[in-house]
Amino acid sequence: MGAGSSTEAEREPLLVPSYVETNTNPVNSRVYGRRWLVLTLFSLLALMQGMVWNFWGPIQNSAAHAYGFTKSDIAILVLWGPAGFLPWLLFMWLMDKKGLRASLLLSTLFMVLGAALRSIPLTGQPLRRWLIHGGQLLNGLAGPTMMSAGPYLSTTWFAPDQRATATAVASLFSYLGGAASFIVGPLIVPAPNDTQALTTISAAVSDIFIRDRIQLVMYAELAAIAVLFGAVLLYFPARPPMPPSVAAASQRLSYRSSICRLLSNLRFLMIALAYAVPTGVIAGWSGVLDMVLTPAKVSQVDAGWIGFWSTVGGCVFGVAMARFADSIRGMLKLILVLMLAGASLASTWFTLTCLSSYTHLPSTSAILYTSCILVGIFINSSVPIFFELFIETVYPVPEGITCGVVTFLGNLVTGLLLFFLTFYCKGMLKT
Repeated sequence: MGAGSSTEAEREPLLVPSYVETNTNPVNSRVYGRRWLVLTLFSLLALMQGMVWNFWGPIQNSAAHAYGFTKSDIAILVLWGPAGFLPWLLFMWLMDKKGLRASLLLSTLFMVLGAALRSIPLTGQPLRRWLIHGGQLLNGLAGPTMMSAGPYLSTTWFAPDQRATATAVASLFSYLGGAASFIVGPLIVPAPNDTQALTTISAAVSDIFIRDRIQLVMYAELAAIAVLFGAVLLYFPARPPMPPSVAAASQRLSYRSSICRLLSNLRFLMIALAYAVPTGVIAGWSGVLDMVLTPAKVSQVDAGWIGFWSTVGGCVFGVAMARFADSIRGMLKLILVLMLAGASLASTWFTLTCLSSYTHLPSTSAILYTSCILVGIFINSSVPIFFELFIETVYPVPEGITCGVVTFLGNLVTGLLLFFLTFYCKGMLKT
């Protein structure tokens, strides 16, 4: 009664639906076919980095005859891989600020220099050994990018329903390279013949032949790394022209804020501990597997096959589980619990088999091989699932920084294990 008509401003709704504002600036996304080429180049580089890192462990008996390496020397050569993670903050900063191309080029350059340094055919053994150690260290400096950039690559280039699979492929090819070295080394480099019937002259000729075969493998690895470095130099974009998803285009935390967020997140630290301890131990253990299994009367070739199948089985199973996680979301925790439970049972079985003199359990080659392979399968296959769980837990922290932190922790555990083994071998040599 007596009220005037409402004005235009009074007829405006008090609550505006959220979709009105979000739809005003839609995020354009596109998936490019070249993502498979990017994934292939990165995976092949990770393969070669893993092969060079695990080159000496599977042929430690041959290396002892060819270069006079002791068990302590072999442990140190494997230790240069985790030692290469000391400047990991530099590579993570470079990846966060400049993209994957800059970090990958620097890492590949270290790989080329390392492969070239250890391949210089010098006759002086002391200098040659220093060059080999230097080459292994330079190859280890490529580890932070090769082992932690897989999730960053998958988020940058792949759609959400393909991300876990791409992460598994990019992350596990480094492990696959370590598995390939278990086969390439023992098959090309012959094991030494230590029978007493050999004369000094024939033994010297045999050592020269072993040294030539080791040199041949190192030349082949240098050529493969140089070709891949040229391919990355010619074509490897930092990121696609358009993001593949809304998540890839979203704003992430800064470098310093990301580190602070990770170190203050208790849930992330607990998951990182669950990742670092088993994966770090199995990585160091695989690097000296031939040395570990020698007291169990396992030959160099057989130890190589055990390491190969445990790693390859883990890679295949890991990709399958990642594909399953892509199709059914929300199952990451359950999958990891089952994997770690299987690894615990397999490692207990392997330990009891090795202690058969005390446990009186049957100890045959089939049981030893099966239990050892199962340990590697369950632990190695959990790596991509862990990475996906890390990314979901600490979003919006960039993927490269997150996985860089956890891979550093895993390599820290590996380094501590190998550091202990180095002094243990020295003590054994003195006694």
